[in-house]
Amino acid sequence: MPIVTIQITREGSAPNRQSVTREEKAALIKGASELLRDVLNKPLNATFVIIEEVELENWGWGGLPVPEYRRQRAADLADVTTE
Repeated sequence: MPIVTIQITREGSAPNRQSVTREEKAALIKGASELLRDVLNKPLNATFVIIEEVELENWGWGGLPVPEYRRQRAADLADVTTE
């Protein structure tokens, strides 16, 4: 009985969206289940998929919370393009 956990950030998949849609989550569940079936011959009815949505403030990158890292990176890229 495989258990797959997918962690995604809670920020949406398009501008002005605050979360992933039910349809997108259903596609992730279907895709992960089918992958395990196709690669490991695991039956769909024995595969569990858990989707965890992580708030942006709850993970980091480059030693910074993600929102701050992205602001810093955007500022760095702006500096490069203006030089």
